[in-house]
Amino acid sequence: MRKSEAERLIEQAYQAWEAEEWLRAAEAFEEVLAHFPDEKDSAVWWYDAALAHKFLRDWQKAYDLGREAAARSPRGEGDPAYWNLGIAATVRRDWATARDAWAGFGIELPDGEGEISGRFGPACVRLDTDGKREVVWIERLCPTRGRVVNVPVTGGRRYGEIVLHDGQPNGERIVDGTTYPVFDELLLFEASELPTLEVTVAAGEPADLEALVELFTEHGYGAEPASSVRMLCACCSEGSHEQQRSVEAGAQQLSLAAPPQEARRLLERWAAQAVIGRSWSGLEPVG
Repeated sequence: MRKSEAERLIEQAYQAWEAEEWLRAAEAFEEVLAHFPDEKDSAVWWYDAALAHKFLRDWQKAYDLGREAAARSPRGEGDPAYWNLGIAATVRRDWATARDAWAGFGIELPDGEGEISGRFGPACVRLDTDGKREVVWIERLCPTRGRVVNVPVTGGRRYGEIVLHDGQPNGERIVDGTTYPVFDELLLFEASELPTLEVTVAAGEPADLEALVELFTEHGYGAEPASSVRMLCACCSEGSHEQQRSVEAGAQQLSLAAPPQEARRLLERWAAQAVIGRSWSGLEPVG
C-alpha cells in the first residue's frame, strides 16, 4: 500500500467516524495499520480503531487493538489507550492485563493478583435496560466496575449486581455540596440473586424508618423508600441535581432487596423493637 492510499483511507475513516459509522471507520484504520503499524500517528489509529470496536461492543477486537494501542503509548501519563484497554480486559476478565492497563494509565490499585476489589468511592451509573434508563448509586470496585447499592425500579435489575461502566462521566449529582460523577452502563457484569420486594410500613418517627434501612443494610440487603429511587430515576436527563433522599414518618411503600423469608424476619424484628408506631403489611415480590 502506498502512503497516498493510506492517507486517503485515514481520511475516509474519520469521515465515517463523524457519521458514527464505527465499523466502517474501524475497518479503514485496520487496513492502514496492516501495512503501517508503527508510523508516527499509528498509536492514535490503533486507539481509534479499538475505541470504534468498543462502541460496537465487540470486546475481543477492542481488546486486541487496545493492546496494540497501549504498547505504543506512554505509561503513567493518563493516556486513554490504557483506560480503553482496561475496560476491554475487564470484560474478558483478563485481570493481569486490566491491572497493567490501570497502572499504565497512572492509577494505584490494591495489592494482589486476580480480580480487582478495591474501594474507589461512590458514584452513579445510568442503567440501560432495553431502552429503559435509571440512575442508581454504586460503590466502585475498580475504575470501571461498581456494585449497585440502590434497589432499582427497572424490571430485571437488582440490588447488589455489579455493572461495568464507561470511563467518561455523562452528568453529575450533588449531595451535601459534594459532586459525584454519573457514568453510562456498558454491560451487566455480574447478576445479583436478591429479589426485589415491596412492602408498606408505618412508623411514628423518621428515625424508625432509618433504623429499618440500617437493619437491612447491616445484613447485606437493601431497603429504601420507593419514592427516593423514583426521584433519583427522574434525574437521569438532568445535568446537576441536589439529591434529596429524606426518610419521612408515616405509612409509605418501601422497596426491599432480600430473600422473602429474610425480609419478613427483619421486618418483624424491626417492628418488635418499638412499643408503638411500627408496623408493616403487604410484602410482595416485584415483577
